[in-house]
Amino acid sequence: MRSLKVSDVMWNHIEPIRCGTPLTKVVKTLLINHVTGLPVVDDQRRVLGFVSEQDCIHSLLVSSYHCEGDPIVDDVMFRQPLTISPEMAVVDLAQNLGAGKPKVYPVVDHGKLVGIVTRSAILSELARTGCGLELPKYASADED
Repeated sequence: MRSLKVSDVMWNHIEPIRCGTPLTKVVKTLLINHVTGLPVVDDQRRVLGFVSEQDCIHSLLVSSYHCEGDPIVDDVMFRQPLTISPEMAVVDLAQNLGAGKPKVYPVVDHGKLVGIVTRSAILSELARTGCGLELPKYASADED
Protein backbone atom coordinates (compact mmCIF):
# COMPACT_ATOMS: atom_id res chain seq x y z
CA MET A 1 0.00 0.00 0.00
CA ARG A 2 2.81 2.43 0.83
CA SER A 3 4.20 2.19 -2.74
CA LEU A 4 0.87 2.98 -4.41
CA LYS A 5 1.03 6.42 -6.02
CA VAL A 6 -1.60 8.96 -7.01
CA SER A 7 -0.79 8.19 -10.67
CA ASP A 8 -2.08 4.63 -10.03
CA VAL A 9 -5.57 5.82 -8.99
CA MET A 10 -6.04 9.13 -10.80
CA TRP A 11 -8.50 9.68 -13.63
CA ASN A 12 -6.97 11.12 -16.78
CA HIS A 13 -9.92 10.71 -19.14
CA ILE A 14 -11.99 13.71 -17.99
CA GLU A 15 -11.49 16.87 -20.01
CA PRO A 16 -10.80 19.84 -17.73
CA ILE A 17 -12.81 23.06 -17.85
CA ARG A 18 -11.36 25.89 -19.94
CA CYS A 19 -11.52 29.56 -18.98
CA GLY A 20 -14.52 31.31 -20.48
CA THR A 21 -16.76 28.22 -20.33
CA PRO A 22 -20.42 29.04 -19.54
CA LEU A 23 -21.52 27.66 -16.15
CA THR A 24 -24.38 25.74 -17.73
CA LYS A 25 -21.79 23.75 -19.71
CA VAL A 26 -19.67 23.30 -16.57
CA VAL A 27 -22.69 21.84 -14.74
CA LYS A 28 -23.37 19.40 -17.59
CA THR A 29 -19.72 18.27 -17.51
CA LEU A 30 -19.82 17.74 -13.73
CA LEU A 31 -23.06 15.74 -13.95
CA ILE A 32 -21.98 13.60 -16.92
CA ASN A 33 -18.71 12.68 -15.20
CA HIS A 34 -20.20 12.20 -11.71
CA VAL A 35 -17.66 14.49 -10.04
CA THR A 36 -18.20 17.32 -7.57
CA GLY A 37 -15.64 19.65 -9.14
CA LEU A 38 -13.03 20.05 -11.86
CA PRO A 39 -9.88 22.05 -12.46
CA VAL A 40 -9.98 25.08 -14.74
CA VAL A 41 -7.04 25.27 -17.14
CA ASP A 42 -5.56 27.47 -19.84
CA ASP A 43 -4.59 26.31 -23.35
CA GLN A 44 -1.34 24.78 -22.03
CA ARG A 45 -3.23 22.79 -19.33
CA ARG A 46 -1.83 24.96 -16.52
CA VAL A 47 -4.26 24.93 -13.59
CA LEU A 48 -5.71 28.40 -13.07
CA GLY A 49 -8.53 27.50 -10.72
CA PHE A 50 -11.11 24.99 -9.58
CA VAL A 51 -14.89 24.99 -9.91
CA SER A 52 -17.24 22.96 -7.72
CA GLU A 53 -20.92 22.09 -7.74
CA GLN A 54 -21.35 24.46 -4.81
CA ASP A 55 -19.83 27.35 -6.79
CA CYS A 56 -22.19 26.64 -9.68
CA ILE A 57 -25.33 26.32 -7.55
CA HIS A 58 -24.90 29.68 -5.89
CA SER A 59 -23.97 31.54 -9.07
CA LEU A 60 -26.75 30.03 -11.19
CA LEU A 61 -29.30 30.71 -8.47
CA VAL A 62 -28.31 34.38 -8.25
CA SER A 63 -28.09 34.87 -12.03
CA SER A 64 -31.47 33.20 -12.58
CA TYR A 65 -33.15 35.28 -9.88
CA HIS A 66 -31.76 38.53 -11.24
CA CYS A 67 -32.00 37.49 -14.94
CA GLU A 68 -28.34 38.31 -15.44
CA GLY A 69 -27.61 35.84 -18.22
CA ASP A 70 -25.24 32.89 -18.19
CA PRO A 71 -22.20 33.42 -15.96
CA ILE A 72 -18.84 31.93 -16.97
CA VAL A 73 -16.50 29.78 -14.93
CA ASP A 74 -14.00 32.63 -14.50
CA ASP A 75 -16.59 34.49 -12.40
CA VAL A 76 -16.91 31.75 -9.77
CA MET A 77 -13.83 29.52 -9.82
CA PHE A 78 -11.56 29.27 -6.79
CA ARG A 79 -8.24 30.71 -7.92
CA GLN A 80 -5.86 28.97 -5.48
CA PRO A 81 -6.67 25.25 -5.72
CA LEU A 82 -4.66 22.60 -3.94
CA THR A 83 -2.82 20.45 -6.45
CA ILE A 84 -0.90 17.23 -5.91
CA SER A 85 1.87 15.35 -7.67
CA PRO A 86 1.32 12.04 -9.47
CA GLU A 87 4.25 10.72 -7.41
CA MET A 88 2.54 11.38 -4.06
CA ALA A 89 1.83 8.22 -2.07
CA VAL A 90 -1.87 7.36 -1.83
CA VAL A 91 -1.49 6.66 1.88
CA ASP A 92 -0.05 10.15 2.43
CA LEU A 93 -2.94 11.75 0.56
CA ALA A 94 -5.43 9.64 2.51
CA GLN A 95 -3.92 10.83 5.80
CA ASN A 96 -4.38 14.46 4.70
CA LEU A 97 -8.05 14.02 3.77
CA GLY A 98 -10.47 15.36 6.29
CA ALA A 99 -13.44 17.60 6.87
CA GLY A 100 -13.32 20.73 4.76
CA LYS A 101 -10.63 19.37 2.46
CA PRO A 102 -11.27 19.13 -1.28
CA LYS A 103 -13.13 16.11 -2.61
CA VAL A 104 -11.28 16.34 -5.92
CA TYR A 105 -7.59 17.13 -6.36
CA PRO A 106 -6.01 18.25 -9.64
CA VAL A 107 -2.89 16.17 -10.35
CA VAL A 108 -0.12 18.33 -11.81
CA ASP A 109 3.20 17.24 -13.30
CA HIS A 110 5.76 19.80 -14.52
CA GLY A 111 3.17 22.56 -14.17
CA LYS A 112 0.53 20.86 -16.31
CA LEU A 113 -2.66 19.02 -15.43
CA VAL A 114 -2.35 15.26 -15.98
CA GLY A 115 -5.48 14.07 -14.18
CA ILE A 116 -7.66 14.29 -11.09
CA VAL A 117 -8.00 12.12 -8.02
CA THR A 118 -11.18 11.93 -5.98
CA ARG A 119 -11.87 10.96 -2.39
CA SER A 120 -13.95 8.11 -3.79
CA ALA A 121 -10.97 6.74 -5.72
CA ILE A 122 -8.82 6.85 -2.58
CA LEU A 123 -11.56 5.20 -0.49
CA SER A 124 -12.05 2.51 -3.11
CA GLU A 125 -8.33 1.75 -3.24
CA LEU A 126 -8.04 1.63 0.55
CA ALA A 127 -10.97 -0.79 0.71
CA ARG A 128 -9.55 -2.93 -2.11
CA THR A 129 -6.12 -3.26 -0.51
CA GLY A 130 -7.20 -3.16 3.14
CA CYS A 131 -6.33 -5.96 5.51
CA GLY A 132 -9.18 -8.11 6.74
CA LEU A 133 -11.79 -6.70 4.40
CA GLU A 134 -13.97 -9.22 2.65
CA LEU A 135 -13.93 -8.28 -1.01
CA PRO A 136 -15.65 -9.88 -3.99
CA LYS A 137 -13.81 -12.79 -5.50
CA TYR A 138 -13.14 -12.68 -9.21
CA ALA A 139 -12.70 -15.71 -11.45
CA SER A 140 -9.10 -16.34 -12.35
CA ALA A 141 -7.95 -17.26 -15.84
CA ASP A 142 -7.16 -20.85 -14.81
CA GLU A 143 -10.67 -21.60 -13.46
CA ASP A 144 -12.98 -23.58 -15.72
